[in-house]
Amino acid sequence: MQKPLLPKDCQLRPAIATDIGSIRRLVWSARLDPTQIRWSQFWVIEQHQTVIACGQLRVFPDAQELGSLVVKPTHQGQGLGTLLAQHLIEQASQPLYLECLGQRLCQYYQRMGFQIVEWQALPPGLKRKFGLSRVAKVLLRIPVEFMYYA
Repeated sequence: MQKPLLPKDCQLRPAIATDIGSIRRLVWSARLDPTQIRWSQFWVIEQHQTVIACGQLRVFPDAQELGSLVVKPTHQGQGLGTLLAQHLIEQASQPLYLECLGQRLCQYYQRMGFQIVEWQALPPGLKRKFGLSRVAKVLLRIPVEFMYYA
């Protein structure tokens, strides 16, 4: 997959402490899990000093998780999410995983090289983190998938 270009008026950079409010608003607007937001694990795309996209690499003892990938609705469809995800993949220093909800999102990540993995194949730290999602998948048939970057 070819890496999209960052628009000239945008900047991709590591998050700084003052970005936390913008990051929280983006994560909440996408209805993602707001409980593990650590600004120091985030990268952001900024346009005119406004954060328009964010994503993080959560660190676990035996793996990393790509999470909280959000692009403001007004900026979607420009390849910013793909650019940010590919950058986070390049930054990963341990085996990289994620969880996603729904077939469409799974296909999006599969185009970037992620593969669906079974619960049993997850590292112990991620089994604890993804435990509630597994229960929702098994008991409530919520279409959540666990994925590994191959």
